[in-house]
Parts: sequence; C-alpha cells; structure tokens
Amino acid sequence: MNEPATAIEAAVAASPLHQLKDELDIVIPTIRNLDFLEMWRPFLQPYHLIIVQDGDPSKTIKVPNGFDYELYNRNDINRILGPKASCISFKDSACRCFGYMVSKKKYIFTIDDDCFVAKDPSGKAINALEQHIKNLLSPSTPFFFNTLYDPFADGADFVRGYPFSLREGVPTAVSHGLWLNIPDYDAPTQLVKPLERNTRFVDAVLTIPKGTLFPMCGMNLAFDRQLIGPAMYFGLMGEGQPIGRYDDMWAGWCIKVICDHLGLGVKTGLPYIYHSKASNPFVNLRKEYKGIYWQEDIIPFFQQVVLPKDSTTVQKCYIELAKQVKEKLGKIDPYFDKLADAMVTWIQAWDGLNPTSASFSNGKTG
Repeated sequence: MNEPATAIEAAVAASPLHQLKDELDIVIPTIRNLDFLEMWRPFLQPYHLIIVQDGDPSKTIKVPNGFDYELYNRNDINRILGPKASCISFKDSACRCFGYMVSKKKYIFTIDDDCFVAKDPSGKAINALEQHIKNLLSPSTPFFFNTLYDPFADGADFVRGYPFSLREGVPTAVSHGLWLNIPDYDAPTQLVKPLERNTRFVDAVLTIPKGTLFPMCGMNLAFDRQLIGPAMYFGLMGEGQPIGRYDDMWAGWCIKVICDHLGLGVKTGLPYIYHSKASNPFVNLRKEYKGIYWQEDIIPFFQQVVLPKDSTTVQKCYIELAKQVKEKLGKIDPYFDKLADAMVTWIQAWDGLNPTSASFSNGKTG
C-alpha cells in the first residue's frame, strides 16, 4: 500500500536532516519536461534545483509548480563561460557538471530524469536524498575494511580486531547510490541480458578501500562540493567526441585517485532509486565501443598514477592529473590530449566562478 504524500511530507519535515535544505543543491540534466519531479515532490521540493538543459536551447522545459529552480541551457553556458564553455559537453548528460560549477552550496545531489522513487522490501518509499546526506555526514573508513560494513550506520559498529587508531575515520566526499529495476550495464551486457532486472535490495553502505577504483554512475550521486567539487568534471563526451557514456566513469576514476591522495572517503550502496527506462543498447554500443578498448589502458593508468606531495588541494591534484593524462594516455589517441586540455580549462572556469566568498547566480529562475 502506498504511503499518502502528506504523511511522507510530514516525516521529511520532521527529519533533522531537513536543515540541510539551505546547504544542498539538486542538479538535473535533461532534454524533456520534468514531470518525474511530481513523485519526488515530498522529498525534493524543499531544496533548490539547478536544471541543465541539454540539446536545443530553444526548446521550453516545463518544471512542475512549486519547485525553486534555476535553468541553464547551452546559450547560458556559452554566455557565462565564454571560450571556456568548450569544456562542457553538448548533447550528453555530462553537461550536468556545469550545475556543479555554478552552485554555491556545500553539497550536491544529482539525479537523472528517468529515476523514480524506489521502495524498500517493506513497501516504504525510499528518501534517497536523506540517505545520501547520512552517508556524507558520517565518516568513511578507507584504510581498513569493516566486515559489518558501515560502522556508523544504525545498529552497527566496528568489529573485533578493527584498529582503534583508525576508528575516527576520514571525511566522506562522495556518496554513490544504486538502482533497482534497470541496472547500469554496458552495451554488451545489455545485449546479452536484455530482460535482466535488479530486484535485490541490499541494506548496506560500504567505504570503497583506498587504492581501489570503482565504476561511478552519475544518475544517483551526492558529494561534498567543498571537499571534492573541482574534480567532479564529467569529461568531454557527446557531439563532436569519439566516445560517450564514460563521463561519470572518468569523473569517478579521477575523484577516487584524488580522494585517496587527500585522505577522503567514498561510499557506495544505499540509497536505491528505481531506474525506469533502459537505454538503447545499439546506440550505447556506438558510444561505448572505443571506451571499452581504451579502458584496458585507462584503468592501469589510474591504478599506477602517483600525485606529488605538494598537490595539497583538489585543484592542484586535478591539474597534475591532467598533465599525466596528456603524457601517458595521449599516446593512445589524440582525444586524450584534448581531454587533458579540457580538464585544465574546467579548473580555470571553476576557479573563475568560485573565488573565495564570492556569489554567482545567472540563469532563468522559477
């Protein structure tokens, strides 16, 4: 039986995490009307939305009444960034990272417009944002694995044998959520398993260990913008580029290497959303096929990359990473030279819009 919206709204309002409504922006990339927000209204309406419209900027995107939002299209991006707009992907959901750049909040939650509210095994609607906030506000434990998963979750703790010197943990920079129904598969797996659906709800949050990479999906993701924001660049994808559907993967590899270097944590697991629509595997294969080959070189690169000790900020780490991308991955394909240059441009654009204690707001408001 579905819960009445008023009951959900009352529970949300009573949550101590509701106070973060002034510290968090929700970023949504889209090419269509945002009717899906109606089902998210009880959970997301108190928060400010940053909508990044992809594709034709002359198209009107309709947003349900009652939501506080800014909407940026390609014309806005070009106007705000000028020549540096070249680092923002076009005709690809990677454009969402522009929203990260113009936000002035401490936290970001980003979600795709085909992601609906999931239900836990008891049938209760899952407040994905609330769980992300819990993940971000509690420490991570990347240096020693806790076999009872997240020791800071309700009903859990550090197990016997866990070093007391490591129990304080480290700040959590990223919370990576999962999906029920349509899994986030690559095109070959989609083609082999076209009817497969994920129905397994695993009630767990894990810190990804230091030195371990992971495939980051951007459709249900939250992060501390102040801790890791400048590294959340979703790369050059979409129109004019030889690769697609690796935007969030690229960002995930970059942020994990930088988090490991700076002593920050990345969590994965809860919360779940309901991924409603499978993308076309044949279209996906065209976008992915070079990346499927290239990642066999990209992954070893990130596994072996070493950042110098004087890289003490996210920006310094990212510029150094861009330098190494050009030196080592540029041999694979000229695309990586272009990507490395875009990484530097991204940092320049980020710093231009985010000087210390400055504010910036420029776009359509609703």
